[in-house]
Amino acid sequence: MKPRRTLLILWSLCALPLWAAEPIPAQPWENALKDNPRADEKPAEKPEEKKRRAEVMQDNSFLVEEAYNQEPGVVQHSFLFSYAVNKLRGPDDRSFNATFTQEWPVVSQRHQLSYSLPYNSVSTGGPHDDGVGDVFLNYRYQLLFESDTQPAFAPRISVILPTGDKKKGFGNETVGYQINLPVSKVLSDRWTVHFNAGATVLPRINAAMDAGGFSKKRTLTGYNIGASAIFAVTEHFNLMCEFIGNSNEQFNGSGRITRSFAPILSPGMRYGIDLPKTRDAQLVFGVGAPIGLNHTAPDYGVLGYISFEHKF
Repeated sequence: MKPRRTLLILWSLCALPLWAAEPIPAQPWENALKDNPRADEKPAEKPEEKKRRAEVMQDNSFLVEEAYNQEPGVVQHSFLFSYAVNKLRGPDDRSFNATFTQEWPVVSQRHQLSYSLPYNSVSTGGPHDDGVGDVFLNYRYQLLFESDTQPAFAPRISVILPTGDKKKGFGNETVGYQINLPVSKVLSDRWTVHFNAGATVLPRINAAMDAGGFSKKRTLTGYNIGASAIFAVTEHFNLMCEFIGNSNEQFNGSGRITRSFAPILSPGMRYGIDLPKTRDAQLVFGVGAPIGLNHTAPDYGVLGYISFEHKF
């Protein structure tokens, strides 16, 4: 056999294991080039995780407070209007109430400041009174953020300023305090639930007595509970059912303190519109039909809700 042919056969046999072996792994400097593209090349953006239907309008309840603080850089303005009638189980009373609330995040989503400005108009068997009520200054702390297994929890404390006229029944002429403990949880793609429990303290209050004069000043307390279930028919159309109950102390005609409980059930719905050209703004409209469940609560009514949320 010729020497040249012999060398070719030996080289082929030696190279055979190399052809069958796995490819040589890339060197570290090669991986670095892949993970760090050139400065003039824009890295591929990760697709944003799509929100569940129940999460698109989750901070737009009417009567039951949610446990979701405003995100950083986002402010919310909301109006709640209610018209209540009490004529079936008591005097022929009618009342109109309007409340404007503005919520601002502070530094991060952990902290939120807000205020509520109420206006009242009441007709009681003929006489009519109207005016502002007591203003609420609120601070809410996002203690728990929601996860797959954990609900959202955001305790709120409020200072109640004596801005309402006590003679008209719109205020208490004292600085009061309130705490509320809202809990919220998205149960599925369509269902969300909220729960509330809280208390109100109004120090050193008196009232006019039927026999003349005023009662002794006392501290009055109130308690509130609430629960709601919200079903997302679509991302921007929700059906709602809210329940609230308020247990409050008040003076009777002889100056003694009594307590009453007013439960209200309110079915409703809301619809949202995204305004991407207005700094990612969202506009939400809602209506509800509150129904009193005992003689202390108003017999029936209607409420309207408008919210405008945008970046600042």
